[in-house]
Amino acid sequence: MSRLSGKVAIVTGASSGIGRATAKLFAKEGAKVVVGARREAELAELVREIKAEGGEALALAGDVQSESYAKALVDAAVKKFGRLDIAFNNAGTGGPVGPTTEVAEKDWTSTLAVNLTSAFLSAKHQIPAMLKQGGGSVIFTSTFVGYTVAFPGVAAYAASKAGLIGLTQSLAAEYGPQNIRVNAVLPGAVDTPMYHKMNDTPEKREWITNLHALKRVGTPEEIARSVLYLASDESSFVTGAAALVDGGLSITRT
Repeated sequence: MSRLSGKVAIVTGASSGIGRATAKLFAKEGAKVVVGARREAELAELVREIKAEGGEALALAGDVQSESYAKALVDAAVKKFGRLDIAFNNAGTGGPVGPTTEVAEKDWTSTLAVNLTSAFLSAKHQIPAMLKQGGGSVIFTSTFVGYTVAFPGVAAYAASKAGLIGLTQSLAAEYGPQNIRVNAVLPGAVDTPMYHKMNDTPEKREWITNLHALKRVGTPEEIARSVLYLASDESSFVTGAAALVDGGLSITRT
């Protein structure tokens, strides 16, 4: 039997990268998937691919900074598929890069809104829907940056993603008695559009690659498989975890 057979999932940031790969894997494993992101055309193409492979999916474009959008995704899942079991809150931004003392307040605020506040707003509406059928799994995309490794010039990104770990632990403790599991996945460098934007020269890419014990960056599909584990009943005793999936970056000093 497929690992997510009979489950309904929301995936944000699904138009590319880790979100896209995870939505496709969830559908392949039997879940009915609601995919969200800002780019409507890319979401429509993703839904076409999922349906062509025999899966079920629905797209709803919008801005994760909006609480009304968070609610609309949940409403769409319940209206179309009757329930909500899994939420992968993956949408994010790299934020401003440069000396922290030169970061504009609006850029700081925007980064926290996309990476952290949107996750809170999503969970705020997802958890009540999950409680109605006795439990569920909420997963956030955090990062090793600001958790095990620090880089200069990315304070807003590091602070917002570290905040997700605190949110993860708080929600896990609060809703664990009601069978809601909440975890965060912490990828290393992954070959996505955001990775290429932040590492825009061969020298930068070589440097970040060599930080990993495996001496390569990850693929979206590799991260998706770890998210699948956290979404499935295979991780039924895992909650409140900050799960490193970083190719050994956090333990490497060579």
